[in-house]
Amino acid sequence: MKSFALFLLVAACASAQELPNGLYAIFSTSMGNITAKLYEKDAAITVENFVALAQGTKASRNPKTGAMVKRPFYDNITFHRVVQGEMIQAGDPTGKGSFDCGVNIRDEFLPGLRFDGGGQLAMANTGDPDSGGCQFFITVGPMRQWDGKYTIFGSVVEGQKVVWQINHQPVRGDKPVDPAKLLSVTIARVGPEPVKKVKKKK
Repeated sequence: MKSFALFLLVAACASAQELPNGLYAIFSTSMGNITAKLYEKDAAITVENFVALAQGTKASRNPKTGAMVKRPFYDNITFHRVVQGEMIQAGDPTGKGSFDCGVNIRDEFLPGLRFDGGGQLAMANTGDPDSGGCQFFITVGPMRQWDGKYTIFGSVVEGQKVVWQINHQPVRGDKPVDPAKLLSVTIARVGPEPVKKVKKKK
């Protein structure tokens, strides 16, 4: 499975050989692929949550039954919210933007992670503290007014043109007329696993 994921990463990114070691998410969309490097050290809780949801190893609410089930959460959904010139958003299987997926994680705001350019991958929230969970967005350009409001947990390294194309589709308000589809999210690692620090016993 890991070798297959790495093959997908190579196929999705023309400059894969130049990618530094790290953990990557490949967003397969109806308009092309987007590859983002995940900040597994700086936003460990958010990345772990996102990876688990993408791979289906963490339970989330089934939109049809309401039951908490383990399944690849981001398969075959849409970019349900698009604010032109700002960002594209996905992570709600109902496409309405108000679905409670049954998951909440705490915020991880770091001074060094800022919305200072396009391609920032961040966790959406309700505006309340620690209200992120399943929905995420990718920025089109700088959005410094969002610093300290949303957890940034990755950045696009390949496919920002696809982000731009999705962002410039026709919309009514912030709802796409014909939403781009998020077909799947594949997680792949380049290089070895990071060395985990062993906590010393007191």
